[in-house]
Amino acid sequence: MKEITLQIKFIECEATSELPDMDNDLIIKARDAAKNAYAPYSGFRVGAAVLLENGIVVTGNNQENAAYPSGLCAERTALFYASAEYPNIPIISIAISTLNRANTPSEIAKPCGACRQVMAEYEDIAAKPLRILLDSSDKIFIINGIDSLLPFRFKKEDVK
Repeated sequence: MKEITLQIKFIECEATSELPDMDNDLIIKARDAAKNAYAPYSGFRVGAAVLLENGIVVTGNNQENAAYPSGLCAERTALFYASAEYPNIPIISIAISTLNRANTPSEIAKPCGACRQVMAEYEDIAAKPLRILLDSSDKIFIINGIDSLLPFRFKKEDVK
């Protein structure tokens, strides 16, 4: 028996001003999308903005439902919409932001396991690492590739 340690690598920025313009714009769009989230039960509003290889940005937000868990997370809303509207265009990056009841960014956005697995699928389709921007009120994490968020993920070859 041996113990193995996994390490992840990410970049931490203290403000959107440290980001390249493209990333900054994506964060702003994710924050704007969060403002329109339907979250009457939790008050936890999440927005996601997805950048496609052709430069188009698609946004989504979380949609709650009284018949929990019938709602859908912002990440999957945006990713599924991007795939439905632009089925053959690779997804380059995704920005995720959460807003509190005061409409300001709150804690660091942390995608759920289902959203991480969906990101992994689209990363596999694009055949290159997905750039993931996790936003908060005081910092932004930049992660290059889903394996840092989901190291033991399902892969297509696992389900054959």
